Amino acid sequence: MVRRDADQHPSPNAGVVEAAFAGALDIRLGGRNRYSGAIEDRGTLGDGRTVQIADIARASRLAGAVSISALMVAVLLRGWRS
Repeated sequence: MVRRDADQHPSPNAGVVEAAFAGALDIRLGGRNRYSGAIEDRGTLGDGRTVQIADIARASRLAGAVSISALMVAVLLRGWRS
């Protein structure tokens, strides 16, 4: 999803993360959204189903797992370089 969809998002940073989450959670993100009263097309990221309320908890768990994994890699690299 990242290689295929990330560049459809107007933000080069957010597109990578959102496309990765869409693929990992098997959902679709983006598309036409309303921001401050204006309609914006942010591209569709992912091939999965439409987002549901239960996906908030799934996305939160995924974000936590990614954060812990990044911390572990940082700690291991710090120990390796010392």
